[in-house]
Amino acid sequence: MMVVAAAAGFAFAANQLSPRGLNLARDYFPGPASHPAPSHKAPPLAETDRRIKEKGLQPIDRAQAERLFHDPRCQQGLVMFVDARGEAPYAQAHIPGAYPLDRYHPEKDLAADLTPCQNADLVVVYCAGGDCEEAEYTALLLRDAGVPAQKLFVYGGGFDDWSAGHLPLEQGERNSGLAPVKNK
Repeated sequence: MMVVAAAAGFAFAANQLSPRGLNLARDYFPGPASHPAPSHKAPPLAETDRRIKEKGLQPIDRAQAERLFHDPRCQQGLVMFVDARGEAPYAQAHIPGAYPLDRYHPEKDLAADLTPCQNADLVVVYCAGGDCEEAEYTALLLRDAGVPAQKLFVYGGGFDDWSAGHLPLEQGERNSGLAPVKNK
């Protein structure tokens, strides 16, 4: 019994100290019937930036993301956007030209996305925004796969902030050129 208690104590301590530790108070698998849809209400920008920096990543805001999107290097593949939201939200709408990469299913896209990320000058990773941390963990996945940390930026406002600014959106596959039916 003491060995089990010591092991559990060690595991909880290691989880708490790890920058990738699980938030034990978070419901990672909310059921649609028992829980309301998750809110992506944005925490204060300073808090989001702090959280991103604590993970050794570089935060950017909407103005910086928009500037990079319009940078000529973006058309050359030297600035790229990575959407970390998952297959269904990506298909519904994403930043035009963004590469899909779901950290829960990296086998689907990591191999195809890794070389462009390594060849790019800058990689901007985003998720829904607000309290969503998928972009941060996807950026860490890319870093661990060999993309230099100085190239990785996390857009904390994410898709919700981008679409709220009435910025360009694309539907379906990457570079489909299809505009979504309705811009949030």
